[in-house]
Amino acid sequence: MRIGVPHMGNLHIPLRALLERLELDFVIPPVNNRRTLSLGVRYSPEGMCIPFKLTLGNLIEAAELGADTMLMPAGSGICRLGYYAKTQEQVLHSLGYDAEIISVGVSQRKLLGLLEAIKRLSNNASWFKIISAFRFGLAKLNVLDTIERAVQKVRPVERIKGTANQLFAQAVSATEQADDYKSLKRVQKDYLEQLSLAERDESAEPLVVGIIGEFYVLLEPFSNMDVEKELGRLGVEVRRSIFTSEWTKFSLFLNPLGVNEKDRLHKAAMPYLKRDIGGEGWESVGEKVLHAKDYDGLVHLAPFTCMPEIVAQNIMPSTKENIPVLTILCDEQLGKPGMLTRLEAFVDLLKHRRRARVKV
Repeated sequence: MRIGVPHMGNLHIPLRALLERLELDFVIPPVNNRRTLSLGVRYSPEGMCIPFKLTLGNLIEAAELGADTMLMPAGSGICRLGYYAKTQEQVLHSLGYDAEIISVGVSQRKLLGLLEAIKRLSNNASWFKIISAFRFGLAKLNVLDTIERAVQKVRPVERIKGTANQLFAQAVSATEQADDYKSLKRVQKDYLEQLSLAERDESAEPLVVGIIGEFYVLLEPFSNMDVEKELGRLGVEVRRSIFTSEWTKFSLFLNPLGVNEKDRLHKAAMPYLKRDIGGEGWESVGEKVLHAKDYDGLVHLAPFTCMPEIVAQNIMPSTKENIPVLTILCDEQLGKPGMLTRLEAFVDLLKHRRRARVKV
């Protein structure tokens, strides 16, 4: 058995740590690029979204590298994600690859369902070994997200543009190479310190923009044309609504207090949307209502043809909260020059609104 996994942001790093500790044979396909997208577009059924296309491209590239067992997230919700694995497996078979896709569903059984899938892959390794490997992978995920949050605050105020991005790239590499908890802790401390020492424009008063929308296009920079970096370059502090470490905490583990961020978002959205519509559509509406006073504006990222986010997009203008929302539909037809023009115009609008509020 040789295991392949698709990319989503830096998730391959904790996955690699987990698989290595279980001594499994695995392959990580190349980071998403134009070839990945081209493969996915060529072999996807008509009307599929960019998460389907990019993950399919990843799986084909993994199969080219000898992977015969693939891991794909799945669920029983309204989003089409639950159908991806079966459809992608059929595509792989039609291309001549004898590959099996194992759906990792966490909707019902949460952490136990994920651990059972890992146990199946690990040839029945002991639970102690599986939980130990899972904890170390989770630790790497937490370090990556902690450093990225600091990067988001430094980007808009750094004097030498690109400093935060360069430090983050180094931190990602160092996190991947760390092979124990002590070195992992040192990586986090060292790079948080370096980010805090980065030369800053003390007079800067950056705009604050929330990034909301569908899970995959939020977390996979290639799918959204590096929108967070581009906003940082324009002097905007980004507040992304989803980090994988937080999603893991709320989705896999039972909350002893019975309330989590999703519950708060659903409650906030209730006057406008009273039930789950699949994906993150309910949460997108709740983000606008709940955090309107915290941000200068919102960038709403949605895969083209994603029904939950299209519903959310059409509801958001009718809410009473007065905050501008820029929706960007992500697909292979999205061009970076056009996206940058829209971002620049949006940031100019937000600056004008802030100046107008100050005068009042």
